[in-house]
Amino acid sequence: MRLTLHVWRQSDARDPGRFETYEANDISESMSFLDMLDLVNERLTEDGKEPIAFDHDCREGICGSCGMMINGVPHGPKTMTTACQLHMRSFSDGDEIWIEPWRAQAFPVIRDLVVSRDPFDRIIESGGYVSVRTGSAPDAHTIPVEKQAADEAMDAAVCIGCGACVAACPNASAMLFTAAKVAHLALMPQGAPERYDRVLSMVETHDEEGFGNCTNHGACEVACPKGISVDYIAQLNRDLFRATLSSRPANEAKE
Repeated sequence: MRLTLHVWRQSDARDPGRFETYEANDISESMSFLDMLDLVNERLTEDGKEPIAFDHDCREGICGSCGMMINGVPHGPKTMTTACQLHMRSFSDGDEIWIEPWRAQAFPVIRDLVVSRDPFDRIIESGGYVSVRTGSAPDAHTIPVEKQAADEAMDAAVCIGCGACVAACPNASAMLFTAAKVAHLALMPQGAPERYDRVLSMVETHDEEGFGNCTNHGACEVACPKGISVDYIAQLNRDLFRATLSSRPANEAKE
């Protein structure tokens, strides 16, 4: 295949950035999208030009680091797929492809397609863990867990923190990410004691990091490569409401 790539190039967060156009020739449809970028970078390097910077690690849809906008869609045209799992057979010979980094104030551009997702780490640091003493690892099945709760916790725990939900949201909200990280702990017995302190702390950090509010567009669920449901945001809002009421001083609650 012969493709025309319009790639966002930006040296750092202060650089205004611009699109640059490259011809990608002899592209096999069996290549992954990142393999295609690797080939383009090899040719740029051979020509003495600066290669395109992009994040990647596992290339198996697990780490979440390969996030980028492809033709205006997080991770490209295939649903439930990360950029590293996207193959060039999803495109046709002669196509033009526009490639950009995530667009969110909370995700400043480091270089080209690479953005800083440190705010996600700080949200996790603020409460995405169990700190209460639970003792040594128990034998299997010694702590009863309802199947529905276990299934829902596992469905939330598949979040890979790629940031597609933020990139897709018109408000650049990270509520789907935050809700998933809150839920997979809150639904398990080990995480229950800190359930309400956790949601207060993580939502507060979410807002401090500059992410927008959720207004129920649902674009985050569509963009999520793991198909995490917006139902978790509803659960987070319920927990946040209860936590806010319980944390108010008694005289204020009576007013």
